[in-house]
Amino acid sequence: MICIFCVSHVPALLSLQIPGFEGRNVMLIAYLIFIVQLSDVMQYVWGKLIGRTKVAPTLSPSKTWEGLIGGILTATLVGTALWWMTPFTMLQAAGMCLAMTLMGFFGGLVLSAIKRDRGVKDWGHLIAGHGGFIDRLDSVIFAAPIFFHITRYGWSSV
Repeated sequence: MICIFCVSHVPALLSLQIPGFEGRNVMLIAYLIFIVQLSDVMQYVWGKLIGRTKVAPTLSPSKTWEGLIGGILTATLVGTALWWMTPFTMLQAAGMCLAMTLMGFFGGLVLSAIKRDRGVKDWGHLIAGHGGFIDRLDSVIFAAPIFFHITRYGWSSV
């Protein structure tokens, strides 16, 4: 239920009618996925480089506060620099990126908790060494509804 409902917000971005942004809604999907995935990757990188303090050792032992902060800041800076591909101003893009990356982090934790509860290590074996498809997109699953609704109520005319 969580995966299907939340992921359905990604293609729903195509249905938004944003004045002055007609015909470019696919850019919102690219922006969402790129920023959230960049945050995930950079959380891993920063965590490996300088990570010491565990965020939630029982749920996700490799996640650190240093990685979390570094990944969120890096993705937010990049997302702010890419404001031009969205209907947002530079400041709005920064706020949107901050919301997306925080929700992405929580998505990873929640789905890790579900996996631990069910005694499952990975959601699948489609991508060797990276778990399943849902393991790669767990952060997008939680970020998508927030991104969709903020964009809908803040910029859409529908």
